[in-house]
Amino acid sequence: MISREPTIERLATARQLLLEPFGLDESHLSRALAEIRANQVDDADLYFQYTRAEGWSLEEGIVKTGSFSIDQGVGVRAVSGEKTAFAYSDDISEASLLDAARAVRAISGAQQQRKVRIPKTTIAPSRTLYPGVDPIATLNSTEKVELLGKVETLARAKDPRIVQVMAGLASEYDVVMVARADGTLAADVRPLVRLSVTVIAEQGDRREVGSSGGGGRFGLAYFSDAQINEYVNEAVEQALINLDSRPAPAGEMTVVLGPGWPGVLLHEAVGHGLEGDFNRKGSSAFSGRIGERVAAKGVTILDDGTLPDRRGSLNVDDEGCATQANVLIEDGILKGYIQDALNARLMGVKPTGNGRRESYASLPMPRMTNTYMLGGDKDPQEIIASIKKGLYATNFGGGQVDITSGKFVFSASQAYWVENGKIQYPVKGATLVGNGPECMKKVSLIGNDMRLDSGVGTCGKEGQSVPVGVGQPTMRIDGLTVGGTA
Repeated sequence: MISREPTIERLATARQLLLEPFGLDESHLSRALAEIRANQVDDADLYFQYTRAEGWSLEEGIVKTGSFSIDQGVGVRAVSGEKTAFAYSDDISEASLLDAARAVRAISGAQQQRKVRIPKTTIAPSRTLYPGVDPIATLNSTEKVELLGKVETLARAKDPRIVQVMAGLASEYDVVMVARADGTLAADVRPLVRLSVTVIAEQGDRREVGSSGGGGRFGLAYFSDAQINEYVNEAVEQALINLDSRPAPAGEMTVVLGPGWPGVLLHEAVGHGLEGDFNRKGSSAFSGRIGERVAAKGVTILDDGTLPDRRGSLNVDDEGCATQANVLIEDGILKGYIQDALNARLMGVKPTGNGRRESYASLPMPRMTNTYMLGGDKDPQEIIASIKKGLYATNFGGGQVDITSGKFVFSASQAYWVENGKIQYPVKGATLVGNGPECMKKVSLIGNDMRLDSGVGTCGKEGQSVPVGVGQPTMRIDGLTVGGTA
């Protein structure tokens, strides 16, 4: 069997789902873009999307809910200066496409008609970061129910104090096609799966919650018995540890963050502040600071959309640009920002492959993909042993950040009190309070155990949610404010 080149294969899939059923081909896309460019605009694109999604959830030993949806449509955008005109429709047809094109054309300030030369089509660069499978079809319904049943059985068998188990299995098959005014034509076929596990442990009149899970861009076969057992162990361990937790102390102290998911603090406290739109407008704490020290020596942070199979990775972003590994902070020095096409053009730089949108009904904006800190040279146990009195946080719940000031607040869902280098007991109710740039300057030790999260992150911005990844090594921060209950 002779296989086709990956980009050609993805374009063929996109044509089959997004153009051919509606009597469209590339000539219709060129006509719509020419309609927009009849007036003076700086940029224009068409974004077609077909999404099939399925979800199953288990509670009290039975699969209580199941969902299945199909959504498709096209978004049409024209950009002139800082102004954007946008229209979208779930009716993919030549008539609706041209209607949307004429509607957004009105953005042109000059309004004069002009002849337009249609640029030569350029196919987006080839790469394959994940398989183009439909994950929904990788297990049948019976197997999906059995998978969730395994979670229930395993969790209850771990400890008699586990009184409730909840599990969810989600699959998504997403096909997109982007046609740009500069002649770029790109397509992507994006699988996405996630298994979530939540348990409740009870001891006397005390109840505590533990959660875990993971996923990525592959089929459901990823969730082997060993993988399911790993998630269950993590959730059960967290709940049981929290049963023995004491109120967290408060004050300024040394804080050590564990590897992996605690990188969500970097995502919120640093990553959002490095997105191009905030910096172009001067509203970020990092605005105008490229080349300056914004973190301690040894701190190198990347946003990388090219990691194979990762939840935040994309072959191309939602503007048809290839994703890339972007060094944001190198050895403590700010090197650059995360850019989409619009903000890159206005700032006089190149796009970084970070133009992302929730769906065809949304405008693209600069968003993170997989954001993480590189590892250092310290043994993690050495870092914990260095704490005289302080907090060791291994898991986080929610958090928020003020982009302008850089101030953040995070709640730790699993943390320990440490004295004289020894873990004393688990604590509950700890919140970390600080300022992103200042916090990064207080990093004093960096572990050699950099780890990415298990594939559970979803980032919200301006009402849009997109899948992302985070990661970091064990990291010591000196003099961080901890809000507690003790």
